[in-house]
Amino acid sequence: MGGSNGDKIRFRYMIVRPENGGILDLLRFLVWNNKICASKFLESSDDDVDELIRRTNEPADHRWVIIVSIVMRKLIGVFGKPMEWAGYVFEFFLNLLSLNGNTLFALISNFFRGKMVIPRRGSETFISAIGHLDGRIDLDKNDLFEKGDDEPASKEKIGINMDLGNRALVDLSMMAAKLAYENAEVVKNVVNHYWEMHFVDFYNCWNEFQKDRSTQVFIISDKPKDANLILISFRGTEPFDADDWITDFDYSWYEFPKLGKVHMGFLEALGLGSRGNTATFTELLQMKSTKFTSSNGEQDQSSRSVDTPKKLTPDMVEMTAYFTVKSKLKQLLSKHKDAKFLVTGHSLGGALAILFPTVLVLHEEEEIMQRLLGVHTFGQPRIGDRQLGIFMEAHLEYPEPKYFRVVYCNDLVPRLPYDDKTWLYKHFGVCMYFNSLFVEQKVEEEPNKNYFGLRYLIPAYVNAWWELFRSFIMGSMYGPEYREGWLSIVLRVVGLVLPGISAHSPANYVNSIRLGRMNPKEMSTL
Repeated sequence: MGGSNGDKIRFRYMIVRPENGGILDLLRFLVWNNKICASKFLESSDDDVDELIRRTNEPADHRWVIIVSIVMRKLIGVFGKPMEWAGYVFEFFLNLLSLNGNTLFALISNFFRGKMVIPRRGSETFISAIGHLDGRIDLDKNDLFEKGDDEPASKEKIGINMDLGNRALVDLSMMAAKLAYENAEVVKNVVNHYWEMHFVDFYNCWNEFQKDRSTQVFIISDKPKDANLILISFRGTEPFDADDWITDFDYSWYEFPKLGKVHMGFLEALGLGSRGNTATFTELLQMKSTKFTSSNGEQDQSSRSVDTPKKLTPDMVEMTAYFTVKSKLKQLLSKHKDAKFLVTGHSLGGALAILFPTVLVLHEEEEIMQRLLGVHTFGQPRIGDRQLGIFMEAHLEYPEPKYFRVVYCNDLVPRLPYDDKTWLYKHFGVCMYFNSLFVEQKVEEEPNKNYFGLRYLIPAYVNAWWELFRSFIMGSMYGPEYREGWLSIVLRVVGLVLPGISAHSPANYVNSIRLGRMNPKEMSTL
């Protein structure tokens, strides 16, 4: 591969392909580190995996991490369709129950009286499994809106309090991240009628890794005119979507000069390349910036040739999340001269939320980045190596931090992909870590950064039993809005087997933001 002006630039990548080998190949790779077997699963830019195999032989590295990734992806792939259909039936049942009195007795009664309400997918009354897990939709509006000296808060007159230290603003981010799991009609109804904000649009974008329109994102503003805040929320890992979980367990990366190694599955989810043709990553990541759209908010057609990659048609570009959101954001920033934008997401959505401004910086979109208020992510997996973090620190940490990564207790997803010498995945930014008592600490890295370890095994299971017990008393401890329903309690039971799964629930993150209190040791240093 070559760079501009004849300068040769080497673009490196590593792709993990679990579909290309069998169980015996895995065993030979695990036990004997067999190169032939390894090459069935691992594809590199050099057409061999000698360097990777050499690193997996080093004592500090763990070959089994690769095996676990491959086995998990194989298992999830096998159960993918059953998971999808089970989720389809389960969500239908949850909505059937909730629309008919929320009890089996009421449902049966409505059936025999001929008054049973049948759920309609895509309607404003059809709620996702995540929405049933935590049914709260109202915002914590304390301090969300600025107040005058002698008048109540009024977003029409004054606007949103844009201080990043404003806990209510973080609450808005988390609630938007949770709301992203819903369909467009539900999002629009909640934003317009419950939050009294302005719904801009909802997008189902093409995900090249999943070969489907499975990257969802919505955009809102605090007001339809003269907005102060534009919020972009990416949907996260859906409980019954096998492809989402495969993406989380995928360790494939693409290395771009200056930027560093980036998770390949997340790049594909944003529409920034395809592992089927790795040259597309180079082409899409090398693009330079364009100026703002015209003053009337319409897209400047003269910039189309720069924004559109040579091998992708305009229709294909409009299908992808990065180009769709960037185009709409330019229009909104041009229309709302004083507005700043905030990006958020939970789980996989958090990874896309931080990757979006990362690519804006790489594309030298300076005018857009000057209007960035912040990035809030919740339960976010790692997106790249340390070089990527260094690349972004100057843009997100100075003159003040703009990127806050919230992690709850033993959540498994922020500990993925694995961080060791083989894979080099690293977190960056300010980590707001909450334990199971909702005590907050600002740390560089959450405890037990790779999740697996005998040292943390017993405490993790003890904590899972505590969280199950706590689920029965949350309402009496903190008030009725914190009461956990039967579905949340069932998830806590699942947590007794694998604590990291139940800890990933969005309910934990809403509770952490609303109930969180700073560690006394940190308060004493202020």
